[in-house]
This record gives sequence, structure tokens and C-alpha cells, in this order.
Amino acid sequence: MCTVVIEVPESPAGSVRLLAVRDEDPARSWDAPGEWWPAEHPGVIGVRDRCANGAWLAAAPDAGRLSVILNRAGVADPGRPQGPNGLASRGALVLDDVAGEVLPDPPRTAGFNLVSVDGGAALVTSWDGETLHRERLGSGMHMLAHQGVDDAEHTSRIAAWLPEFRALAGLGDDWRDAWVALLSRTAQLPPGDDRAIIRDNTPHGYPTQSLLACLAEVGPRAVRLDTAVLDAPAHWSGAGFERSA
Repeated sequence: MCTVVIEVPESPAGSVRLLAVRDEDPARSWDAPGEWWPAEHPGVIGVRDRCANGAWLAAAPDAGRLSVILNRAGVADPGRPQGPNGLASRGALVLDDVAGEVLPDPPRTAGFNLVSVDGGAALVTSWDGETLHRERLGSGMHMLAHQGVDDAEHTSRIAAWLPEFRALAGLGDDWRDAWVALLSRTAQLPPGDDRAIIRDNTPHGYPTQSLLACLAEVGPRAVRLDTAVLDAPAHWSGAGFERSA
């Protein structure tokens, strides 16, 4: 169950700031951000899922766009496995979305929350297996996991940490250091604690653990993306972020 923190500027001419933590089964192979789709999606940089060749997060720096997907809990879906005759991979939606393509309605996938950043604006598209719902985020700090946007009632990590992130809204160029310091403080919780952002989801019935974190700043026709791959699943060592785009 991944986590995204996103700050939307008051002006569309400003930049969206984003922190995304990826939770996945450590046994599922993947690649850190790179240009993994040069033929189909030239110029797109993303975190690739090798199994389905899709993306968890992808950015089109020259277009000023970024997309990241999160699984949605409690979703009514056909219950079919992924494959030619079953559900399609959600990672393909990320690549289509960051390329500016319109999502299919209905999508032939399991449930999701898809964050789409275009310049200074952000949109969340949610699929619950029955209805495709779109919500444009207002200015300010927001947090998203496996339920709705800012859903502190049903998501313990949002209840615990959204007020802390909101206290960091509107910072200057040092915003990355402040956000990473807060992320490090959240990691003082045991990874199995449901309030944790750096997580081990196995106690909650899922085989997923936090594997990497991305920081992004998205403005009109510009994206900066920084990535930190965790030294061990569900363990935050405070390792530095490296520039990916």
C-alpha cells in the first residue's frame, strides 16, 4: 500500500511538490527510474515493473507531467488475474497518462488511485471496479494511500502525519530537506505499525514492503525527480536521494 504526499501551489504557474513511497513485493523485479520505453514512450523516465513492463511512477520532463499509481483497497473487481484474458496491468495506465492519453472508461484493471500532475495542477483518478471518479486537488498539502484523498478516518498514516506535512507547506528551496527529515521521523515507527509510511504490510495481510522513495517538483514544462532506493525492504537508513531527472 503505497503513500503519496502532494503539495499543490496556489497559482497554476507554480510547481507541484510530491513525495511518493513505493510498496511492492520484494520478490517482484523492478528497475529504478530510467528511460525504459524509448520506442513507445521516448523521453519518459520511470520506475519500471519488469514483469509487466509498466511503470509505478513516470515523468515526462519536457512536458512538465508526472504520474504515479497506488492500489486501492476494498475494491469490487471481477477477481480475474492479470494476463491476456484477465485484468490488464495498472502500470500501462501510468505510461499512457503521463503521455497525455485519455484513460479508458471503464479501465480493465484492478482498483487504483492515479495521481496525475501537469505543471502546477494535480488530479486524482480513482477506480473502484464500478465507477471512475476524478478529483482535482485544491491548493495546499494532501496525502493519499489506499483509500480516498486525505482520508484520515480510514487511513492511520494520514491521520498521524498529514498535519505534520501541512506544517511544512509553503517552504522555500529547502523544502526537500524538511520533507526528508519528516519522513525519517516517521520511520522511527516500527514498519508493521499501521501509522508507518516506510512500511512492512505483511502483518496486514499483504506481501508488500516499502522499496524506494521519490521526491519530485513538477512545473510547467519541467520536472525534477530525485530517488532513494532503500538498502533493505521496509528499512529507512536515511540514505540520500539521487537526481533521476
